[in-house]
Amino acid sequence: MQQECLSIVMPAYNEEATLATVVHRVLKVPSLLEVVIVNDCSKDRTGEIAEQLASREPRVKVLHHQVNRGKTEALKTGFASTRGQIVIVQDADLEYNPSEIPEVIAPILSGEADVVYGSRFLVRKAARVLYFYHYLANKGLTFLSNLFTNVNLTDVETGYKAFRGEIIRQMTITSSRFGFEIEVTAKVAKLLCRLYEVPISYYGRTYEEGKKIGAIDALAALWYIVKFNLLCNLEESYRSVPLRPGEDVAESGVHGYLSNAAESSKASRFLAGAEHQEQEPDGVAP
Repeated sequence: MQQECLSIVMPAYNEEATLATVVHRVLKVPSLLEVVIVNDCSKDRTGEIAEQLASREPRVKVLHHQVNRGKTEALKTGFASTRGQIVIVQDADLEYNPSEIPEVIAPILSGEADVVYGSRFLVRKAARVLYFYHYLANKGLTFLSNLFTNVNLTDVETGYKAFRGEIIRQMTITSSRFGFEIEVTAKVAKLLCRLYEVPISYYGRTYEEGKKIGAIDALAALWYIVKFNLLCNLEESYRSVPLRPGEDVAESGVHGYLSNAAESSKASRFLAGAEHQEQEPDGVAP
């Protein structure tokens, strides 16, 4: 079995209906070190349910915002509290399937990647058919982001983003609401990270079911593309610039943490372990 190296950061705002189910699913992910839930001043029982889960499972940690500060601020709070050599974002709804996390982080475990995005468009897997305008907006933002970063991503707005821990913990994040996706992509590109995409499924929600992103966030993203690509340099992007690929990376991060991590067999065994995890029924906090 792999050593415990994975931190999962879970921002949550008014997710009482799904939080317990998602947490029970992520607890089955191999190599899990911790789950950091950030309750962003929810108005429902999200905070209470999170505390119940933490009282029963030592790997679950709960942090609370006293006022609602938005997803990006919740992620910043969560990242600062992580200890894992790999950090991934998991939303507290059911739009992304935690059973696919091993596939997302496999390129980092194998020593091939520093950052991995789960793409909903790279190879079509199961995906709920929803808003065409959202699809166009995502494609447009991805295209514009790629023009400035000179990387060929297919899904800049994906919720599944995994990082070598030191990269995301050292990054200075200044955007708000849903600006994280554009900002982090620009700053990862400035560091010349080895960036990979893997296909994932997507079970989207309607606004009636709790979806929160809106048109104002798409407009803000346009400004963030300009701001973080043209008006922000590498030194401003990180508190301490992490090692770049080729700069003794074998002595840092997950490569030093997992012996012989560059061997692809590590990732293969990790995925095999994920496939053979015992299936346990999802629980819901009372």
